[in-house]
Amino acid sequence: MKFDDVLSEINGFGKFQVKLFLIQMLSRITLPCHFLLNNFMGAVPPHHCNISTLEDGGIFGNLTPYQKLLVSIPTEQDGTPSSCQMFEKPQYEYLSGNRSEEAFIVECQSGWVYDHSTFKSTLVTEWDLVCSRKGLNKATATIFFIGVMIGAPLFGFLSDRFGRRRLLLVAYLSSLGFAVLSAFSTSYVVFAIMRLFTGMSLAGISIIAIALNIEWCSIERRTFSGVIMSLDWTLGNWLLTGMAFFVRDWRMLLVVVSSPLILAIFAWRWLPESARWLLAKKNAEAAHHYIAKCAETNNRSKCIATITPQTLLESTDVVTGDKKYTVVDLFRTPNIRKLAICSGIVWYGVAFTYYGISLNITGFGLNPFLTQFIFASIEMPMKIAVYFSLEKIGRKSCEMGALLSVGVCLFINIFVSKDKWIIRTIVAVLGKSMSEASFTIIFLYTTELYPTVVRQNGLGYTSFVARLGGSISPLIMLLEDVWQFLPAATYCAVAVCSGLVASLLPETLNAQLPEFIEDIEKPRNKSSQKMVIQ
Repeated sequence: MKFDDVLSEINGFGKFQVKLFLIQMLSRITLPCHFLLNNFMGAVPPHHCNISTLEDGGIFGNLTPYQKLLVSIPTEQDGTPSSCQMFEKPQYEYLSGNRSEEAFIVECQSGWVYDHSTFKSTLVTEWDLVCSRKGLNKATATIFFIGVMIGAPLFGFLSDRFGRRRLLLVAYLSSLGFAVLSAFSTSYVVFAIMRLFTGMSLAGISIIAIALNIEWCSIERRTFSGVIMSLDWTLGNWLLTGMAFFVRDWRMLLVVVSSPLILAIFAWRWLPESARWLLAKKNAEAAHHYIAKCAETNNRSKCIATITPQTLLESTDVVTGDKKYTVVDLFRTPNIRKLAICSGIVWYGVAFTYYGISLNITGFGLNPFLTQFIFASIEMPMKIAVYFSLEKIGRKSCEMGALLSVGVCLFINIFVSKDKWIIRTIVAVLGKSMSEASFTIIFLYTTELYPTVVRQNGLGYTSFVARLGGSISPLIMLLEDVWQFLPAATYCAVAVCSGLVASLLPETLNAQLPEFIEDIEKPRNKSSQKMVIQ
């Protein structure tokens, strides 16, 4: 009897698993709130140079606000006032419709004036992250994802060494602490450092929670459970939209979106440890304790009589002693090395394109709250479609199709002018939905690809590569200054290339979760449907 058979005996998706998912939902809904927070926290409101220095004690003081802007700020090609330039001296001839070709234009001399009608306060208005400093605004998202990139392998290694449950509590406490410290930052540098550590901590929640959930589900319910878990992201997306709509100050918004972690900390006491991990560590007594609790909760107490600690040990019959696994083990042997390289490339492409689309909610002719709400709402029907597709078509084909579809949508929007905002929005929403589908699939797919003894290391490694893509993705938008369509072309190329690489991964539909690296390198028998790199 294999461990998956044991789970099926005691109901691989019953009340026990539902309780586990609901407890973890409290923390997981904060992930999209932080990962996409820059859409609101770093929003750039309309702005122009502060023209108070042009006050001359004469005519200028008697002008209306509109007239002051007319004589002080040059206009762009579309007729809007310049955001980064002003006249050195008031051009009073502009009042009569004359235009002086000799007007001397300079950069803003005394800061900027911002439109606070949409946002009371953002990072941009707090530290003037516009014009020559606009790169610092994009860098806040990059710094956060660098933190996630560092935290993913760190928490992956520690949770494989010390267990899922204990490291989850560490992730909860540190995420909440650093998020609150970020909200009270007194300078841009302090804020950036706190966001780095917040990203590191949230990475722990991201990779440990999904592994713990999947490890408690039987084969026949794994697809369903994976899609159900991904709905946490959709709920968090809606939550972020609502919170951002009612809380327009970035400091308060940071605290509010982190508040569900308080409930998660209190609910942590009811979380079980992974029985798979305990067995991989040869702790059969503790594993049997949780298996018995699962059976009792799922009304399968009669089944536990035939399941003993020795039975559980025999369900994972590869002897590994007390070997400590690290990320290096992902590259020691041929099959798992190929798996690690290919899955890393796919993860990079998924995250790179997802955040390229998700962190660019302007330019569609809609306000940011409505755009975010539409992007979030399309996820629900897409995830339902993903569930049925994964069961019928399989993981590999679905991942390939999703990524290639994202590339097609991005390619189409390159040729749609900005004045046709309805078409651009429809295509962008379709691209966003396919991008979300690729993320939903790859999370489930990855947990099925890696053996239990290195699953957290595998998730940590792939999450590291994904966050590398996520950290670079916001900066790609700065390439607009080189060529208007270069960012979209870059996102398109990466989506297509990673979709093609996905074809090199093995199919895992209805396959047993591998427990040890030997299950991938030397499958024990073909009938057990162990995964083998083709």
